Amino acid sequence: MTNITDVLIIGGGAAGCAAAYFLSKNKVNVTLVEREGIASQASGYNAGGLNPMQGVGIPGPISALAKESFKMHKAFSSELQEESGVKFHPAPVDMIDVAFHESDISDMSITKDIFDAVEGFSAQWLESSELLKLEPNINPQAIKGLISKGNACLSGFEFTTALFKASEHMGASLLIGEATEVILNGDKTIGVIINGEPVYCGALIIATGPWSVEAESWLNISIPIRPVKGEIVRIKPQTPLAHDFSGTGATLYHRANGLVWVGATETEEGFNKEPTTSAKDKLLGSAYKLMPSLKDAEIVKHTACLRPITVDGLPIIGNAPGWENVYLATGAGRKGILLGPGIGKAIADLITLGKTDMSVDQFTPDRFS
Repeated sequence: MTNITDVLIIGGGAAGCAAAYFLSKNKVNVTLVEREGIASQASGYNAGGLNPMQGVGIPGPISALAKESFKMHKAFSSELQEESGVKFHPAPVDMIDVAFHESDISDMSITKDIFDAVEGFSAQWLESSELLKLEPNINPQAIKGLISKGNACLSGFEFTTALFKASEHMGASLLIGEATEVILNGDKTIGVIINGEPVYCGALIIATGPWSVEAESWLNISIPIRPVKGEIVRIKPQTPLAHDFSGTGATLYHRANGLVWVGATETEEGFNKEPTTSAKDKLLGSAYKLMPSLKDAEIVKHTACLRPITVDGLPIIGNAPGWENVYLATGAGRKGILLGPGIGKAIADLITLGKTDMSVDQFTPDRFS
């Protein structure tokens, strides 16, 4: 086991791997610790949508960081695929919201206003005939559609893997194991007990999603974060889709390998990650109502993961209160893949420069002190 490193990162999701990537770019020696492997939790089981325009806190306090991170995705995707040797299939994607009742249209009008207000994004109404011409398999009872342009998508698992593989090529190392305790010296941590043995470090990053709460007892700080379970069913339709669709309680994400990800449920069941028949039936039922032809699709995979949701719905990014060299990079909720690069760069900047230009001032951990 490597027993000394400049920076020790606990957590192999998008935020932890992005921090490893940007630190390695700055020639910082990094060791990343994961219990099960890179992208083994929510970062590896999400649909990989990159939507900086909507979501919890967007428009709102997360908007600036979401847009910065989105620009980073577009700017470094080609370079990252070359550096890592991992293809994660970044691509632009259009979302078509489908209305079946007049009451559905008010939310779609808000979406149109949001997308039309920002350069590089747009939205356009589709009458039912236009909608069915664009996608004949849509339920003919649909009364209206809205196509939103400007978003992107990728494979979350491959993207997170690429971040770490590129870091590894620059000298980072991976430890498979469990962190159980920090070794403290005054207002610093000098190491972490992993698999019963000490690993010494100059700085520590905690990026363990909903499991970040375990660090409360290590550091005597508040990290109010909880797991929210999300289930997704992957299907293979007989005819590939050309767009993403949302309506009737289902969202259909078409991806590069021809699969459609049907998502996603949200339940609070503690740390239970087992997929349920009830969630699968609910997702597929909504998908079949939106697009009846999907009843003939092959059901390929059903997964569940735990998203890290904070008490105020905002991520936790920055220096842990009371500790000179401990940092938190967690709580991105449903936007972990989108925000990953921004969070990782912010933490790397704070460690190497003592400051960052990323829009993270509202997300510092001391807001819970």
